[in-house]
Amino acid sequence: MAIYAHPDDADVAAGGVLAQWALEGCAVHLVVVCDGSKGSHVPQVDVRSLREVRREELQLASDVLGVTTIECLNHVDGAVTNDEALRATLVGLIRQHRPEVVVGPDPTATFFGGVYVNHRDHRETGWALLDAVAPAAAMPLYFPEKGEAHQVSQLLLSGTHEPDVVIDVSRTIDTKVKAVLAHASQIAGDAEGIRDVVYGRAEQAGRPVGLGFGEAFRSVELSF
Repeated sequence: MAIYAHPDDADVAAGGVLAQWALEGCAVHLVVVCDGSKGSHVPQVDVRSLREVRREELQLASDVLGVTTIECLNHVDGAVTNDEALRATLVGLIRQHRPEVVVGPDPTATFFGGVYVNHRDHRETGWALLDAVAPAAAMPLYFPEKGEAHQVSQLLLSGTHEPDVVIDVSRTIDTKVKAVLAHASQIAGDAEGIRDVVYGRAEQAGRPVGLGFGEAFRSVELSF
């Protein structure tokens, strides 16, 4: 299961891994917390129309990756809060689909190279994900109305400053690129530039461990 804030986040952060799992026959469930309605630098864009466009792009990208199910929680961009309601929803989805692995953003990573601040939506989604997985989903007295408790075996956190796992995505890097490019509203007409960035980052992630293309994560083993 992948849990991310915005419609394009999973593809950018972990599209190669998700496509690899789907290729291997795994069920891949995607949860998107936000509606994507503020994902534009153009002030004249109609929010309702943008929301619909981004939902269509999400479906196209998910079809490319081989995602099994998509759950859109439709929180307004910028308004996500790690509150009890969001944690309850995530616990319910985890208990429903019972994933072995949950992938999502590392909320502890805020500043990147002095040029980027990790979005609040990403951080709040990451904290809610962590709190839902450890311990709530695994303990029956948390949200008992949300189904039978389920212990996730592993967390893979993307966008992290402390990666300790690199997964080989050489077989699926082209699929990842196609999924990222499906989010046309987000690439400002520069498909070639975005393609180069995706390949370049995957090469950078894979190089230290001798892979052609990789995706790096902070891994947390939760089995007991």
